[in-house]
Amino acid sequence: MGYTEGRRDERPENQVCFSTPFWIDRDEVTNAQYGSTGNFPGDNHPRENLTWFEARDFCIQRGARLPTEAEWEYAGRGPDNLLYPWGNELVDDNLVFDRNSNNTTADVGSRPEGVSWVGAFDLAGNVQEWVSSIYDRYPYDASDGREDMTDTTSQRVYRSSINSYVDFGASLPARFRAAPDSRSWFIGFRCARDDH
Repeated sequence: MGYTEGRRDERPENQVCFSTPFWIDRDEVTNAQYGSTGNFPGDNHPRENLTWFEARDFCIQRGARLPTEAEWEYAGRGPDNLLYPWGNELVDDNLVFDRNSNNTTADVGSRPEGVSWVGAFDLAGNVQEWVSSIYDRYPYDASDGREDMTDTTSQRVYRSSINSYVDFGASLPARFRAAPDSRSWFIGFRCARDDH
């Protein structure tokens, strides 16, 4: 996880091992799946403008959960530790973001060239995504309290970016934080579950 040349909270790079396999959704949760529309209409547009609590609860209702920060990053970067799902160079046509979005979202999976090594779409671009993790500095350690789902006040992490204001804005190591009860037009989510 992380990126030596990234922002301060992306350092230091650190290795994380998974003790159990997991599944992650191929797509961000859509308006149709959620049962209501966020700020951007269209059944297949990602559902956004939800709090962390609403995203968490939706996943639980599906018999799933939000992915951890480590799971989310691994699903995007893979064993080769790529900066983007397709490689280490930004390719505008592979994602929906500030430079090409006209300030709106797109149907999930609309940029097939941007698919990750596990077959997940839009891990870079379209909307940012809530994960389960409480924001804390690296190195990432799942046992240090950052995966405490009973904590209702600490800032939670959201990953990915649609912002091109800096070169690394859309890269997979980029991480951001917000209060769990906050909303944003461009923060959505996907679910994960353990492989039992």
